[in-house]
Amino acid sequence: MDVIRKLLVITLAGCMMMGFTAAAQADVPSYSTEQARQGEDSFNKYCVSCHGANLTDGSFGPPLAGKPFQGRWAGRSMEELFGYLRAAMPPGLTGQISNSGYISLMAYLLEKNGIKATGVAMPLKLEALSAMLMPGKPVSDQERRRGFSPGGPLSPGIKLPDWPQAPSALANITPVTPAMIANPPPGDWLTWRRSYHDLGFSPLRQINRNNVKNLRLAWSLSLPAGPNAATPLVHDGVIFVHSFGDHVQALNAASGDELWHYGRLLGENTRPGIKRNLALYGDKVYVPTSDNHEVALDMKTGRVIWDQPVTDGNPRWSLTGGPLVADGVVMQGIQGQAPGGAYVIGLDAETGKELWRFHTIPRPGEPGGNSWNGLKVEQRSGGSVWNSGSYDPVLNLAYFGPTPTYDTGPMRDPVHKAGISNDALFTDSTIALNPRTGKLSWYYQHLANDQWDMDWGFERQILDLKVNGSVKKVVFTMGKEAVGDILEADTGKYIASFDLGLQNIITHIDPNTGKKTIDPALIPYGDKPITICPHGGGAKNWIPGSINPGTQVLYMPLVESCAVLLPLEKGQLGLSSGVRFTIRPRPDSDGRYGRIQAIDLNTRKTLWIRRQRAPLTAGVVATAGGVLFTGGLDRTFAAYDQQTGKVLWHTGLTDVPSAAPISYEVNGRQYIAVVVGYGTAWSVTFAALVPEINLPVTSSSAIFVFALPD
Repeated sequence: MDVIRKLLVITLAGCMMMGFTAAAQADVPSYSTEQARQGEDSFNKYCVSCHGANLTDGSFGPPLAGKPFQGRWAGRSMEELFGYLRAAMPPGLTGQISNSGYISLMAYLLEKNGIKATGVAMPLKLEALSAMLMPGKPVSDQERRRGFSPGGPLSPGIKLPDWPQAPSALANITPVTPAMIANPPPGDWLTWRRSYHDLGFSPLRQINRNNVKNLRLAWSLSLPAGPNAATPLVHDGVIFVHSFGDHVQALNAASGDELWHYGRLLGENTRPGIKRNLALYGDKVYVPTSDNHEVALDMKTGRVIWDQPVTDGNPRWSLTGGPLVADGVVMQGIQGQAPGGAYVIGLDAETGKELWRFHTIPRPGEPGGNSWNGLKVEQRSGGSVWNSGSYDPVLNLAYFGPTPTYDTGPMRDPVHKAGISNDALFTDSTIALNPRTGKLSWYYQHLANDQWDMDWGFERQILDLKVNGSVKKVVFTMGKEAVGDILEADTGKYIASFDLGLQNIITHIDPNTGKKTIDPALIPYGDKPITICPHGGGAKNWIPGSINPGTQVLYMPLVESCAVLLPLEKGQLGLSSGVRFTIRPRPDSDGRYGRIQAIDLNTRKTLWIRRQRAPLTAGVVATAGGVLFTGGLDRTFAAYDQQTGKVLWHTGLTDVPSAAPISYEVNGRQYIAVVVGYGTAWSVTFAALVPEINLPVTSSSAIFVFALPD
């Protein structure tokens, strides 16, 4: 019953308050008789055992007709009713009914509560459902909870004993200011890498290398099932978590108690997608959706403030990396292979109004526009931005990393024409944009004409380093090859590179410009097998590294692998590569694939390497306590000594950790949190290398939170 009660709570707040001020203009719910008959069939199949044949005579479920039901839903929208049914009903069998099936079930409930069919079918449309309200005056939330529960209402005339209510963690939550994101309170985690600078470092030191062995589970919570790569965010004792199927939950960060839940209404043909992060700014939570909208939620209630489409409806587009919000602008990267290429869109943070679009594949005549081998705009594709950006408030620049094109064939042989190249800008580049205007300040291309899917689309980390004897603000990033580039943050001027020794594609890096020379024998023309290192999944990928700003040491999670590219007519790299990837170990492999490497960014020298059998699947977080946390495909979550790489503590989880862990503090207690949920592209890529690891066969997800004993 506790599980059922929790499922009920899940849906109460996400749409709560919606439609009250507009009740006079709201539509009467509409449905067709045909929908009601379909809903009756679903009711008899899934619901009758709890609620009874008459909807009022079940022993284990509340009445679904008459005053109890009508009182609970009076003044509430059909969107909220839909959300409740989809999230909680039938208990233990959620997901067994399609979205259209839930709509039909709602039609049957309306019919049994005396609301006549209009002959117009109830649509599976968010806007329409939110405008349709159940007749009647809404009651308070307290009255709803007392008068309605999954097991039925209280007996008539019964007064519950008084019981103290814990104060809500949302009661005193404050707006998230730009100054906070630039320099977060020690206990908060305000962006996917904690602050605008993407370092992924926590200043908390209560948990340290001496006591981390005593870590215990503080709390955990099952999340909506499915692959989960989203990094939680924490502010003022509230943790915000995204889950597969477009769910967002606000939880008490000290206990895991749910405070509100938002569930996105997706169309029947919309496939839920994996998201990597949310964003906090002001009094809002910003969420990318699987139907390619950006949604702003009220931080205290989960109520939708605004909802803005960010693509033209082309099914090739998707949103996987979350937004970056700075200078009052929500900047969202778009992923996909549609004609003309991807872009970054800027939306007004208060209203959702579109302010600008920056095309990551420039048009002919624009800077970089003549680098596409003479192809017309509609023949160009790629440049996806599938990670969130970073931002420097002093320079007022936002940094993003567009990824390659997969239509590589037309870019192989250069057109011998003046002013035309095949570099394919701005793929595999760092671009620096003005948040208010979307104007390009500078760009630097890390790898021209990428023929191997060696993305440079990952975190851009901003820090101060010594450059030629003076301190300089720099941007550091690394590509799939495990080659890192350091650039001046204000101009994009090249400073230095380092190669971690896991690739064979780049044969030389110019020490003055950073220009990479590639091995021409490895260009995949498709007529013979070619071995490249690493595999297209990368030695480095989206799971982020961490930089300790005090020591200026980088901790990077890596996977050791190679690939054999086999000739095919159409390959994995897309439309014209002629090859597909098959995975293999490195020629010198000893069967250990997971790797953490610590690098001094001032000297670019490796300090230590820690290797293990299981490929790493989670990002890394370093703390001021000298500890490093990450996890792997074998469901192990572990702590390492930042000085030596020694394993200090480890535990087994219920599923594969596929997100970046975080650290936060509530009431003086430090916590380490990690989300699990197998099935992300990164977590499945290397499974063939470790056949003895038993991967999850049941879809699940959860958040685990650890702390020292009280």
